[in-house]
Amino acid sequence: MEQGSSQSSGQASGQASGQSSGQASGHQARPPSVAYATQGVAPQAPHTGAKHEHRWLVLGVIALAQLMVVLDATIVNIALPSAQRDLGFSDGNRQWIVTAYALAFGSLLLLGGRIADLVGRKVVFLTGLVGFALASAIGGAAPNFEVLVTARALQGVFGALLAPAALSLLTTTFTDPKERAKAFGIYGAVAGTGGAVGLLLGGILTEYLDWRWCLYVNLLFAALAFLGALRLLHPGAPLDRPKLDIPGTVLVSAGLFCIVYGFSNAETHAWSSAQTWGFLAVGGILLMAFAWWQTRAKHPLLPLRVVLDRDRSASYLAMFISGAGMFGVFLFLTYYLQQILRYSPVSTGLAFLPMVFAMIVSSVVAQNKLVPRLGAKPIVPLGMGLGAAGLAWMTALDATSGYAGHVLPPLLVMGVGMGLIFAPAMSMATAGVAAHDAGVASAMVNTSQQVGGSIGTALLNTLATSAATSYLVGRQPTPGAKVQAQLQSYSTAYWWSAAFFALGLLVSVVLYRKGPPRQAVGPSEGPVHM
Repeated sequence: MEQGSSQSSGQASGQASGQSSGQASGHQARPPSVAYATQGVAPQAPHTGAKHEHRWLVLGVIALAQLMVVLDATIVNIALPSAQRDLGFSDGNRQWIVTAYALAFGSLLLLGGRIADLVGRKVVFLTGLVGFALASAIGGAAPNFEVLVTARALQGVFGALLAPAALSLLTTTFTDPKERAKAFGIYGAVAGTGGAVGLLLGGILTEYLDWRWCLYVNLLFAALAFLGALRLLHPGAPLDRPKLDIPGTVLVSAGLFCIVYGFSNAETHAWSSAQTWGFLAVGGILLMAFAWWQTRAKHPLLPLRVVLDRDRSASYLAMFISGAGMFGVFLFLTYYLQQILRYSPVSTGLAFLPMVFAMIVSSVVAQNKLVPRLGAKPIVPLGMGLGAAGLAWMTALDATSGYAGHVLPPLLVMGVGMGLIFAPAMSMATAGVAAHDAGVASAMVNTSQQVGGSIGTALLNTLATSAATSYLVGRQPTPGAKVQAQLQSYSTAYWWSAAFFALGLLVSVVLYRKGPPRQAVGPSEGPVHM
């Protein structure tokens, strides 16, 4: 969408001299103070992203849409037992309620990001909102398992349109460094805490209303975001539209599908099963073929200029690794609170709130105060280190642990660490990207986090189950032994999650550049298309 008045067609004709195309290719555009003459239209100064007249309200709309997408990954987890009793599906089929969403969302994100670059971000954003709401309504009214799974897959499809469009809108709306820092601090906090908010909201809706409201609630989120976007976002499509890379789209979508599907199968099949390693192998081959094709395609789906920047590649890896560890925390700490400490769904959600507040505060402080002065290199590794420390601390939790003295302290450490990771990584992953690449660069952020979360959850679940089984070998399956087996499985998951964050610390120290972020020049100075 163009962040000026609805004058994209006029500007297209009025810039026949090549100024617009020069901007797209990296040349400096006319200064904003220079009016653009259009045939039959009075000259108007274009809006830059930083001058969007309602940019903070736009941030609220974008954050609301992102919250809806992120919390949907966890809100359904709380509702699953009730949905299973109501619809009568088996334990073996239960995982598909979660996996169907992850498969569609993770495998189509890059395509969704490129569609936003092609069509215009306002159109794609609104389409994603409407589609997500309709899919949620179908899921909430589902009479059987098959309809519910289909609705979840549709949510993933429209989420893959919505999420990259939201982040690319943020990227092109806030180009002033100080305002960008504040905006990404808020957005990072929303993205990072959405999972915990989903647990709380899912508990309240399930306990006091019905599991179906965990899906119906998206209608309210989508309606508010749709009305706000319709009023606040400017219409228009990019003048320098990239062409769609069909072979690249097929390769990466199929590759990501196979990777996520293979790791999801690891939860119900042995690693030696062809349904596990076979899909993982095919997915790896397809992704390697995609990387090769991107070096030769005339209009690549994921231009190498987007991922080869050191700060951006470090940010994508940071989102991938932290996504793997974070989703494991939500999953296994939820089990611990409900099955060991006997918390209700609402109490479980409330228990995560201090972590949410710590994440919000640390993300805003990091993005506004620390990163502009120090850069991401010391901040993101510090967050990774705190994440690893918090998870290692959680391994001490046992059947007699209390919330205030044992659960809360490591949760707060984790919250601070997550805030130091998410906001800086999201900002650095999209900084300095040309407007016509903003969608696909934003999609890579979501892809990294989503695929990391899917892989991490599957791996941790498999390792935890194996640990519990090993503990019970040679022991009588008494209630006390079963509790200790559960604790052993949780501890194993925490240790492996801590190892993920330790790896993230090493990667971020090596890859991030020293010093404050470099200021982008050129593409951000002219008219920005949404």
